[in-house]
Amino acid sequence: MVETKGNTPVSTLPSTYLDKTIALLERLRDEEIPAVGEAGAVIARAIADGGRLFAFGCSHSSLPVQDIVYRAGGLILANPVYGPGIAAVDTRPTTLGSDIEKLSGYAKAILDNGPIRAGDVLIVVSVSGRNAVPIEMAQLARERGVTVIGVTSHEYTDAVTSRHESGKKMKDFADYVLDNKVGVGDAVLETEGVPQKFAPASGVTTAALLHALMASVIEELLARDITPPVFLAANVDGGAEWNAKLLDEYADRIFYL
Repeated sequence: MVETKGNTPVSTLPSTYLDKTIALLERLRDEEIPAVGEAGAVIARAIADGGRLFAFGCSHSSLPVQDIVYRAGGLILANPVYGPGIAAVDTRPTTLGSDIEKLSGYAKAILDNGPIRAGDVLIVVSVSGRNAVPIEMAQLARERGVTVIGVTSHEYTDAVTSRHESGKKMKDFADYVLDNKVGVGDAVLETEGVPQKFAPASGVTTAALLHALMASVIEELLARDITPPVFLAANVDGGAEWNAKLLDEYADRIFYL
């Protein structure tokens, strides 16, 4: 669908996508900042007390997690939790990853073979919140004394049924919940000739939410007179040396090297 501004053709669907995504980001700013601040304070307190920070998501929900890990301008202390087959969308066939995400017991295996312990904080990202792995990841981590911050869509998860034997969703086992604001099915565009909505927005809003959360952690660490360890871009002069120093200083909190 194309409109014209003067003599210049303008495609309306890309503009509409950006408008809708910006509107969701504005909702994050207007509605989620108190929850982000609360979660940021919890993470900062855990770090000050010697705890570690981890984050987990399956397939596409792992991508926003990866965007806060080992990231220029990002907090050095954010550790990813990867489950083979669901760590990204590189499993072949890709449909296998969708099936793995529904397996009961897999989250226990991931936790049993990882470093997460009582006193740590775990961010669990699941837009629908309905599949077994993220549900059990939140459930078991909380049972083990880990503070769980769930990132989901309230609208989406409230509209679908659980695929876990408990009948509960991921957010039901989270100590704190952040809402990425996307609707049911995630997509935001619709037009004649396409039978379903298209153009998902959760990647954008979840990444923004997690970066806002890291900003909150940094703010809260400063309030505790703790200098936040932040990566300098490796392509900036002196960046590699700065990062190597911090990675060595915080080696006991880092598990992605």
